[in-house]
Amino acid sequence: MTELASKQRPKRPEFRNINALTDLPGYRLPLAGIVSILHRVSGALMFILMPFIIWMFDTSISSEISFEKFKAAFNVGLLGLPGVLWKLVALALIWAYLHHFIAGLRHLWMDASHEAVSKDFGRQSAAFTLAVSIGLTLVLGAKLFGLY
Repeated sequence: MTELASKQRPKRPEFRNINALTDLPGYRLPLAGIVSILHRVSGALMFILMPFIIWMFDTSISSEISFEKFKAAFNVGLLGLPGVLWKLVALALIWAYLHHFIAGLRHLWMDASHEAVSKDFGRQSAAFTLAVSIGLTLVLGAKLFGLY
């Protein structure tokens, strides 16, 4: 009986040596995996752009003149780059912070609660993390670009 059952089921592929060019494009990463990777990307983005964050903070609070220079960087431009590019960098930082913060809370919740470690919770919390971080980024991006 077991021989008959094993003959009827198709054999699952066995991967011993994974070829990144042929095997990985066919792999479907679950939503929780995408959120986990984006959590790392957002942390790296914030770390890499730390000098820009420090410059923004320092320039915005030093004096009224430096604050006007700060506003001009986003309106007119700075270092030969248009202001819209600086706004896009700031928008990337806004997304990185929001996503990293919300995904971090998700990971803390999963560490603290044994009920939260399930496939269903992982999928739901990943969808919530993406929806909230992207939604808040759109709202704050609209404010950054002067839509309201």
